[in-house]
Amino acid sequence: MIALAAVSEARLRRVCGDDPGFACEETLDATGSRPLALAAEFLLGKPLTILAIVAGALIVNRLARRTIKRGLRGLHSGGVRERLGAVRRRAPAALLETEELSLRASQRIEALTTVLRSVVTVLIGGMALLLILGEVGIDLAPLLAGAGIVGVALGFGSQTLVKDFLSGMFILVEDQFGVGDIVDLGPGVAGAVEAVSLRTTRLRAVDGTVWHVPNGEIRRVGNKSQLWSRALLDIEVTYGTDVDLASEIIKREADVVWKASEQVLEEPELWGIEDLGPTGVVIRLVVKTTPSDQWAIARELRARIKAAFDREGIEIPVFAGPPAPSPAAGG
Repeated sequence: MIALAAVSEARLRRVCGDDPGFACEETLDATGSRPLALAAEFLLGKPLTILAIVAGALIVNRLARRTIKRGLRGLHSGGVRERLGAVRRRAPAALLETEELSLRASQRIEALTTVLRSVVTVLIGGMALLLILGEVGIDLAPLLAGAGIVGVALGFGSQTLVKDFLSGMFILVEDQFGVGDIVDLGPGVAGAVEAVSLRTTRLRAVDGTVWHVPNGEIRRVGNKSQLWSRALLDIEVTYGTDVDLASEIIKREADVVWKASEQVLEEPELWGIEDLGPTGVVIRLVVKTTPSDQWAIARELRARIKAAFDREGIEIPVFAGPPAPSPAAGG
């Protein structure tokens, strides 16, 4: 029995190789025919293994894509809504209508989902391809060594690109800004966001200049229109003006705008005297508005306050500038 088993094992190695496949081994045991065993391995063994690898890759890819989508949706419903909840508790009904915010969040989640799904699909497909190449008998060691060298070279050459992509991912995940926001990204780079991709952010300045900013170069973000905005007005009156009367007029006109405009979220606050300047007294007014509407509300308030001051005879100081130099003697 021992001799027969040894002969059988030796024959199995001669026919099916050092790593015999299931089809070859079973066929050889059943028929004892070398041609049939080799044919079974060629027709059933490797193709079935390759099909199993492809099927497994498809299943894993589908599960991974679904997990990514659910995870990102959970991130949105947890982090973003928690931040919005604190705002809603302090804001009136204007911020309870979150259709625009929900649409923006959905677009952001969709963009992240698409990118991460593509990355996962490429990784799983690459691993499946390597397994298939190994199954058909291709030596993977030189391929892996070459791929490692190419990867190192690409890594050194694309550090900036990788940095831009990672920064873009964090910008989208953290919702630092989105399309339509008014942002300040650094000295001389401010405007309305027109597009946000994983590599760059496109802004349009007030004068129409379009800025293309690599995401990896963004060191700070000043978002002037996220969730809510604030119109801040410093109104200066002469020292001879009755400050109480001027403050009453400013508050009255601000309340009129508040009651007439849906863009004003809360009752305007008159903070009082902000500064004693060289030509007059500065009175500060702050108005909480819907995102990006602070400038329009501020312009309307300035026009109404100017007209009210004219009716009440309140003067706004005029800076005359430095005195003109006297002509040289004998000139």
